[in-house]
Parts: sequence; C-alpha cells; structure tokens
Amino acid sequence: MYELVQAATHTYYIESPAKIGIVEVAPREVVLIDSGGDRSAGSKVRRILSERGWQLKAIYNTHSHADHTGGNHYLQSQTGCRIFSPGAEGAFTKWPWLEPSYLFGAKPPKELRHKFLVAQESEAEPLTTDVLPDGWDLIDLPGHFFHMVGFRTPDDVLFISDCLSSKPTLDKYRLSFLYDVQASLDTLERVSTMRAQLFVPAHAEATVDIAPLARYNASCIQQAAADIAELCANPICFDDLLAAVFTHYDLRMTFEQHALVGSTVRSYLTYLSDQGAIKASIDNNRWLWARA
Repeated sequence: MYELVQAATHTYYIESPAKIGIVEVAPREVVLIDSGGDRSAGSKVRRILSERGWQLKAIYNTHSHADHTGGNHYLQSQTGCRIFSPGAEGAFTKWPWLEPSYLFGAKPPKELRHKFLVAQESEAEPLTTDVLPDGWDLIDLPGHFFHMVGFRTPDDVLFISDCLSSKPTLDKYRLSFLYDVQASLDTLERVSTMRAQLFVPAHAEATVDIAPLARYNASCIQQAAADIAELCANPICFDDLLAAVFTHYDLRMTFEQHALVGSTVRSYLTYLSDQGAIKASIDNNRWLWARA
C-alpha cells in the first residue's frame, strides 16, 4: 500500500485506499489529484515526494469526501500548496462538518463525527479550467456527489475518481454511495465511450478499457432500483424500507452504514419517483412509499 506507480511519462498514482494522482508539471514540481484519507496518508505522500525530490505546488480535489481530502490539511500546512475543489465540493472541503450534517439531515450525533466522514478543514479555492496546468482537461462526473470531476493529464491518463466501483466491491455490497442516480447513469454512459491511454479509478484497478466495468456499474444501479421498487410493493415507511434493504443485500448495519446507505436509498427513491415507478403518500402521520 502507498506504492508509487508510473502510469505514463509524467503521470503517476499512489496505490492506496483511494488512489492519489501525482503529475509532474515542471522540473521537480508536481501537483496531486486528491490527498488520501487523513494526516497519516498525507504524511506517506509527503515522504514519497521527498524521496523523489518533488516540490508540491497544488492539490486538485475530485470531490470533497474525506477519503479524498483527508490529507489536504497536513500537506498544505507542510508545503504551503494551494488546494482547488469544484463547485459545492469546495464548501464541504472548507467546512467538512457539512458532510455528516448532510447525511444526518441535522447536526450529526457523535457517532458520525469522526475522520471517516469528517476530514480536517483545508482552505480550498474554486476549481475551474483556468487554474489547471497546461494541457489538462477537466471532466464533469456528477452523480456520486454534488460536483465531482475527473482529470485528463497531458499523458492521456484519465483519473475518474468515484464514478464507478470495482466488481468485487459491487458483488459484495451491491449498493455504492450515490447522490444522484440518474446523473450517475448518465456519467457511466459517457465514461463507457471514453478512450484514454489509461483510466485510473479511485477504487478499482487502473485499466486501458473502462467500458466493461462502467457497464457493470450501470447494470448494478438499475438492478438496485428494481430491487428497491419491489420492496415498495406495499406502502412502506423509510425506516422499514432501509431495514429491508439491509436484509435483502445481507449488509451489516452500523451508524456509518445507516447514514451512507440511508442517503443512497433516499436517492433511489427520488429517482424512482421521478421515473413514475413509485409514489409518496402521507398516512397516519407517516411518509410512505409504494409502487405507482
């Protein structure tokens, strides 16, 4: 773990729980794509940079989840590097307590206030095309979270962050965290048609052909939507539905999984409702969902 892999002439990534990109932008100067999950990850990255004699100029965050921004604070404090984050992700990067607040729907309890969901604060600037190094492309990848993006480097290496999961992960858990189901499907359709010298997903193996995995992710999303619609065959309240989802997929409930899977199931309910497959009603002071 935390092994440096050379993907192309000037493009590298660090094999870690969420892959971290390193791109040489000038002699002895590099930028990062994401920063790892915490201070420890940032320290490991700093050691790799020091061993190669690289100076860190900037961190480009694909989105604001803690496993992608957790090393920001440490690296910024140690190197003075700038940090850039796209759209609404910038607010979550600067004020990471927004993440568990969003998931819980209010001030989060202590069970959700930990580094898995709350990175250290870091000062992030808006990520736009004009702040990218020469020859880079900014790729919109909405769906997993509000304004997630990817990057194509001048070496034609495409970092696609969390827009898809590995097949073993999907086969084990069936549900991946999603904010917008339709946007995720649209993103996967676009990604399946992209070409690059190498694709680097954050949570799957790097590959020259991403299309099969993109299509498999899309099929899993469509199956999950069908499963959740079936669980709404009779009117059901959210808590009972969430318990049924955990049972159906043989998942183990924890406070974190309640928050993450719960948010994802709500996203599926929105998607299914927008599709006209299910409908909401209020009965005896309970919000119920049922097949239309």
